[in-house]
Amino acid sequence: MFTRAYLRASTAEQDASRARSQLEAFATEHGIKVAAWYTENESGASLQRPALFELINDASVGDMLLIEQVDRLSRLNEADWNTLKQELGKKQIKVVALDLPTSWMMTSTDENTARMFSAINGMMLDMLAAISRKDYLTRRERAGQGIAKAKAEGKYKGRKENVDRNAAIQKLLGAGVSWNDIIDTMNCSRATIAKQAALMKGRTL
Repeated sequence: MFTRAYLRASTAEQDASRARSQLEAFATEHGIKVAAWYTENESGASLQRPALFELINDASVGDMLLIEQVDRLSRLNEADWNTLKQELGKKQIKVVALDLPTSWMMTSTDENTARMFSAINGMMLDMLAAISRKDYLTRRERAGQGIAKAKAEGKYKGRKENVDRNAAIQKLLGAGVSWNDIIDTMNCSRATIAKQAALMKGRTL
């Protein structure tokens, strides 16, 4: 059984690897060796997460997926969460989250003990995934209310564009660099690259 750690942040401006030291400390405390790290800047509310699915593709049956919090894995709606669970289930990947103590027993080499906690952990994962989704929707609703209020007061100016980064992305796109290489180089999301690609296409029409 290999342990594969997953780190995620929602935007390119956030440090997806900030929790690595916490996961390393947990792994050391529980006698786990992390075989591979998967890091990306993508929304937890989307299934379009290349690094996560690369992890699943690389995993062997019974491997462990180590995360900081359940919301790093999912802020998905119910249908997408069920899809992700099915993908994890195909390889019987054990999800261990630092904020879910019932999952810590999954690190045990005792198969009987790990199996005993498997069903309980599944229910707890479902509950925390639902809470994470609700928190995501609540934050979006509050942000929308804040923007609407700021617009009404004439104070809303929108998010400041990262001009230098976007220019660099467009230059790399123009040079034929792959999206995955651009993501690694610029530490940006696929959505950001798609937006810049669309802008370039619009200018060439």
